[in-house]
Amino acid sequence: MSDDQRDQPPTPAPQAAPGGPEPEPIRFFGTTWVKHDGGYAARRAGVALGSLAAAVIGAYLLRFAYEGLEIGNVGPFLSISVVILFAIASSIAFAKTWESFSRRPAPSSDEAALKGLKAIGFIGSLIAYFLRTFVEAPGEDLRRAEYERAMAEYARRRGARTGNPAARRPKRKK
Repeated sequence: MSDDQRDQPPTPAPQAAPGGPEPEPIRFFGTTWVKHDGGYAARRAGVALGSLAAAVIGAYLLRFAYEGLEIGNVGPFLSISVVILFAIASSIAFAKTWESFSRRPAPSSDEAALKGLKAIGFIGSLIAYFLRTFVEAPGEDLRRAEYERAMAEYARRRGARTGNPAARRPKRKK
């Protein structure tokens, strides 16, 4: 070994691609939720502040829209109806968004029909996202349970394989 080779740090051996299931990435977090590394805490704080800021901006936009209705002198019935509509849509959007963090929607559910309602009640969705980031990355618990179940299934399948099946002895007949 020459002196030049001694001064250089050893090169790491190439790692084989780890087998098994891959974790599902979460928006804004990627796969950092698995080991809580790669700036996970900073991302959670950033997502919390971003969703809160977006909710506040959205509330101001709705306030300006309401003031536009008042300036247009549309009457109290329409003004109150718009406020009630946004309140109901926001509460439904909050509930559906919060629910989506803990379980996947059924394939035959009416999630597609609720997309418009969730868009109208976007403030409720943003508040649900903000509140959930205090506990975990939104949807982390659901994805962690699915990932651990997939890893256990993979380990069970890999553990059942022992050797070359062609080299096994035939089973005895009783």
